[in-house]
Amino acid sequence: MGMTDVDVTKINTETGIKIGDDNAPKKIVEFVNLRCPYCRQWSDEKEDLLQELVNEGKIQRIIKLFNKEKPSLAKGNVMHDFVPNDASAISAIRSIYETQDTWGDLEDHTEIANFAESTLSLTRQNNDEISQEIVKEAEEANVFFIPTVIVDDQVFDQKISNEELLELLK
Repeated sequence: MGMTDVDVTKINTETGIKIGDDNAPKKIVEFVNLRCPYCRQWSDEKEDLLQELVNEGKIQRIIKLFNKEKPSLAKGNVMHDFVPNDASAISAIRSIYETQDTWGDLEDHTEIANFAESTLSLTRQNNDEISQEIVKEAEEANVFFIPTVIVDDQVFDQKISNEELLELLK
């Protein structure tokens, strides 16, 4: 299964963290795991551009924190529990990515949760139902790789250039 196998008709713009106006002309759906270095790259390289487009009312982001079973990525699942489901999510996600190398080296999931609370001053959220819905949606739509980003019927990853992304978001 690759990105070309993603069934965009099975992707919804309701489940996930919504950033921006519901009436924005374009929606960008982002399946990410906060332990994934490629998702961090996506955030590092595209965050400012996407935030500018959100501020201008041109796009709405739907960030889907995608729980993965792979042991190295399961650490990200712990952090997903600490991301609020509102506009403050961006700040929390940024802090989590900035410290990814530190908490990612912790072995125990309890230590990771303590890091989120003590070091990042984040609070555990009640995200279980949303997390399960996102995993189910990803399975039904054949989303396996992260990041997987969708605009309309176009599916891509962190390697897309700013120019190509802007063209899709017109």
